[in-house]
Amino acid sequence: MVRDAWRLASEAARAAGVELRPLLELEDADRILHVMSATWPGHEPVPREMLRALADSGNVPFGAFDGEDAIGFVLGWVGVDPEDGLHTHSHMLAVLPDRRHAGVGYTLKLAQRAQALEQGVAEIRWTFDPLVARNAYFNLHKLGAVADRFDRNHYGAMLDEVNLGERSDRFTVRWALEREPGPRDVGAAASALEDDDGWPGAVRGPSARAALVSVPRDYAEVRSADPECASAWRDASAQAIEACLTAGMIAAGFDRATSSYVFALGEDVPG
Repeated sequence: MVRDAWRLASEAARAAGVELRPLLELEDADRILHVMSATWPGHEPVPREMLRALADSGNVPFGAFDGEDAIGFVLGWVGVDPEDGLHTHSHMLAVLPDRRHAGVGYTLKLAQRAQALEQGVAEIRWTFDPLVARNAYFNLHKLGAVADRFDRNHYGAMLDEVNLGERSDRFTVRWALEREPGPRDVGAAASALEDDDGWPGAVRGPSARAALVSVPRDYAEVRSADPECASAWRDASAQAIEACLTAGMIAAGFDRATSSYVFALGEDVPG
């Protein structure tokens, strides 16, 4: 399985026109910081010695290179869950803004998957803002992860330009690595929150075994054009997500056509 995982990552790298390399050296920390600052302007800087310590401790970040230029990276570390044991916590994935949407992020996640499997770890977890639809599609549809935890204001106030002034609501996703990456068939669902002419509609409690929760197709654009509407989406989506999770559902898919999460009872979600 490990060999197949690395093969899949290598094929994705060729398709994206990049080369995967482990970021082991001190100068690699500067490469990471360059991509990080371009992705999240104003982000609190991560100490170079911490990035070096991750590599020294076996938590080696991976970079995507175009020639000698690093255009993306992924980093994380091995975490411990009292009930589930070991997993990899994936803390950051970033690609230079002008190199996105070409499969580089997917390549980096596949490299992280192969690395984790090589270390005997069968699950990767990370957080993301549920209102960012492109990340939802990437995480739940393309990779086949599921989201089973949600926290309002998970990180508190954040200082980078992307998150400044936002409540840092976050999904936690779990990616089962022994499963082939890709979407899950979770079937039809009734709407728990839908788009009402650009604004969130009324939140309905989930009444079936599956539910849809809509989010804006481009939340950043909504936030820029109409902060009041963006705030309404922030609150309504949090309420709908919490209602679905309380009902025993998990987010197991994302429908790009309707820009909606597909929630289903855990027992109904294919492995």
